[in-house]
Amino acid sequence: MPEYLAPGVYVEEVSFRSKSIEGVPTSTTGFAGMTRYGPVQYTGGPKTSEPRLITSFTEFERVYGGLEPLLIGTDERLCFLAHAARAFFDNGGKRLYVSRVFTPNPATPAPPAGDPALGVAGRIVNADATWRARWPGRAGNVLVETKVVRSGNIAYVHPDPTFGIQVKRAKAGAVVEILAAPPPPLPTGNDPPLAGTLAVVEVAANGKQTFLDSGGAQVPTTDNIRLVEMQVIVTPEADSPVVYDELAADPRQKRYIGKILQRDDPEDENAIVWLDYKPPVPTPIDLLLALRGNISAGNPIRLQGGHDGLEASPDDLAGNEADPDDAAKKATGLAALGEIDDIAIVALPDGGGYDTAVACAQAADRLISHAERSRYRIAVVDAPQGSSMTEIRAFRGGFDSKYAALYHPWIEIFDPTERPSQGAPPKRLLLPPSGFVTGIYARSDIERGVHKAPANEVVRGLTRFEANINKGRQDVLNPEGINALRFFEGRGNRVWGARTMSSDPEWKYVNVRRLFIYIEHSIDKGTQWAVFEPNGPRLWANIRQTVEDFLLVLWRDGALLGDKPEQAYFVRCDRTTMTQNDLDNGRMICLVGVAPVKPAEFVIFRIGQWTGDAKV
Repeated sequence: MPEYLAPGVYVEEVSFRSKSIEGVPTSTTGFAGMTRYGPVQYTGGPKTSEPRLITSFTEFERVYGGLEPLLIGTDERLCFLAHAARAFFDNGGKRLYVSRVFTPNPATPAPPAGDPALGVAGRIVNADATWRARWPGRAGNVLVETKVVRSGNIAYVHPDPTFGIQVKRAKAGAVVEILAAPPPPLPTGNDPPLAGTLAVVEVAANGKQTFLDSGGAQVPTTDNIRLVEMQVIVTPEADSPVVYDELAADPRQKRYIGKILQRDDPEDENAIVWLDYKPPVPTPIDLLLALRGNISAGNPIRLQGGHDGLEASPDDLAGNEADPDDAAKKATGLAALGEIDDIAIVALPDGGGYDTAVACAQAADRLISHAERSRYRIAVVDAPQGSSMTEIRAFRGGFDSKYAALYHPWIEIFDPTERPSQGAPPKRLLLPPSGFVTGIYARSDIERGVHKAPANEVVRGLTRFEANINKGRQDVLNPEGINALRFFEGRGNRVWGARTMSSDPEWKYVNVRRLFIYIEHSIDKGTQWAVFEPNGPRLWANIRQTVEDFLLVLWRDGALLGDKPEQAYFVRCDRTTMTQNDLDNGRMICLVGVAPVKPAEFVIFRIGQWTGDAKV
């Protein structure tokens, strides 16, 4: 109890109510796989290489690149993850974490300033400065153009004669162009500076400005002085240019180019390029001239050496855990998604794209294992492309997990990157269903709740399914836990299955499994306050009331079965759930039982003839 040592009035805050449990998010999704660009763990790379939270496909394109194919060796293949992200947002997804997987290709020849293994593009400016791509990938072979930008005349004569000529707004380190009066024809735009006209502004303790070039001569009061800054234009392939304005060449300047375009920039962690430059050599004037001098006949330079690496293996997709002894070695692949607590749905869009069913099964195994270890998430599994009835059943037969669901078949769309010529048929692509299905999971959770089975929901953004699943085929697939994607005349394309890949009838349905994940995770996070509390009746009563209040809201929302709360759930936490040995060993045990609603998978109407005097 609190200490009361001196006489006086003591005002204290106490709680007369139970704690509350806030439900965890259930629609946040995580993808791991290959993309054209973006954050990835590699030696010497930026520190901010962890998975990014993406909230729109436009943001995905900015961070991870677009839908253009990946160049794997000499062959192009679809960027399945990019298409899956697009399908996820088209089908109602809101929050997506992406863990990029990149497998270096050591056989790639080394270009100027590029890395032959890591696929990071680069281009040497001079001996002291190099433009480098921030991340590996062929998309890092961007155009970089550095322009000189001049202000108007900013010179003025200071009232104090000892100050002489000064310039407006210029601080220490600013580069200025000094032209004698009467000035010669003024350089304009990106014209090269005239020899000997550039100087660096220095500011004395009393505020007096001096202009230091090679000799630091006194500037006549009639001279014309203009501020000289840089503009960097980065133009990705088939994308809009990114412009960085008002860049300075001295570290003392607020918009110093080495700070604005640095490798680890907390303000712009998605920047495409960075300047590998270490001052003080060369001088600010040397750096400005060197960067501008990389333009030949007004054309920007192209970074070279970026490539998309090798095909990521199932083990690459699974990734590696973070090294506890080396903070620089962070988790990769699915292991990186495992460090993000909010994720409730996971998928590997690349997992079904391997050439062999064995490799696809290995990728599915890594995904399912990840979901089972994480406990609070479910895996959406893709089968191999073009699977026949026999092949999809054989693929499904290799797994038994209550934390995974399998969807079949693949989905056909029009190629969004192609602009077909007049009269030519549009190109079509086949995509794994996981991107579409995870978006439907998220949409169903947001609109109805996690207790609603994510089935009988419209699939958006497709032309047709790869195979036609009719009732006869689904009569075979559904009992084996293979969820069909079907077309219904007049009702469109729909998800027509809601089963897990489990042989345990208790966990047959996806929504039941996900409802329990939601309940368990919410209670886990919402009762952390109870650890090290006195383990007695007061704590037990508080825990009981806390959990009951949470379950009562679920029952009112229709997530639990029963006409009354007593039929929907029970919570016990007292001496009947704990022995003295439990208490002596610091264990508090609370027993919670819930009756989940299960989907009306088979809606049956029994109809017969009836007459007025008949008895039913």
